[in-house]
Amino acid sequence: MKFWQQIKKDFPLLLIIASTFVIGWYVYSDLPQRVPSHWNFQGEIDGYSSRFWGAFGLPLMILGCFILFEVLPFIDPRKENYAKFTKAFTMFKYAFTLLFYGLYIVILLAAKGYPIKINIVVPIGIAILFIVIGNYLATVRHNYFIGIRTPWTLASEEVWRKTHRLAGRLWVGSGLVGIVALLVNANIGGVLFIVLVIGTAVFSMIYSWWCFQKLNNG
Repeated sequence: MKFWQQIKKDFPLLLIIASTFVIGWYVYSDLPQRVPSHWNFQGEIDGYSSRFWGAFGLPLMILGCFILFEVLPFIDPRKENYAKFTKAFTMFKYAFTLLFYGLYIVILLAAKGYPIKINIVVPIGIAILFIVIGNYLATVRHNYFIGIRTPWTLASEEVWRKTHRLAGRLWVGSGLVGIVALLVNANIGGVLFIVLVIGTAVFSMIYSWWCFQKLNNG
């Protein structure tokens, strides 16, 4: 019963997802046999998919992510904590869905021959996702699927809180710096953004270990 109640709450999200399948059906016959699916750092196409996967691959992926998000609160051993960060969880669902939706539109436009600067548009979309998630990361409560899950954050709720509070700021900062860098120089900005993402992940992991050691040592 709770599962279907949650589905009803996410009805606007379902409409967005359904629209991707409608778009795929509408443009299917006009797509080329080979649809661009991968680009290098210079924004040049270096990978293709079939017409079917070009039209419906991302809609199916978006639907799969939606189902996964809906199921997680029911299978997580700390399921009771999801009620404590409902707003953040909802924002994450919409943020990921809209990012993939935007990527889907970009791929279709590229397949139709429009001059899309993929090496700028897509990384900026990911940077915006980082900013959105970073703004809500500190409100995420202890669980086994959403957030920064290291042995030390999972072992201590206090370490979890401290790590997510710092990581949230780092994610927002990385996203903002990434957008500016990408607008100034797409190639260098793309590399810098990747370095920031990896650096943020590594530093958050090390920080969680440090917090855990400090807590255990009194």
